[in-house]
Amino acid sequence: MAPPKASARPKTVIEYLAAADNRARPRLRELRKIVRTAAPGAVESLKWGMPAHSYKRILVMYAAFKNHVSLFPGTPSIRAFKQELAKHDGSGSTVRFPLDQPVPATLIRRLVKHRVTESVEKDGKWRTEP
Repeated sequence: MAPPKASARPKTVIEYLAAADNRARPRLRELRKIVRTAAPGAVESLKWGMPAHSYKRILVMYAAFKNHVSLFPGTPSIRAFKQELAKHDGSGSTVRFPLDQPVPATLIRRLVKHRVTESVEKDGKWRTEP
């Protein structure tokens, strides 16, 4: 998804979802629902133009792209689920899900809960490296 023009940039998560491509919107809504369920006390906002969920610090973010949606749970969470994420495209801090496939809700829920534990209980920082 191409970034909106500066004057039309979404200011809320609802606006971001409304502005998303029709193919990406259902996946974004799925991600939002999963994250909100897994981290019910988190505050939802936009960070760097993407939906983010924070509790004391950013827990996870997600975004729409041309052929996929990305979830950004941070490097430590990606490492913790390395084997389960092996079948999904991604990088050190990101996992990508194709628009033409359902998102793996159970895995995402576990990733988010891991991030909550890491961030709140262990005082993990956003983008920390071991």
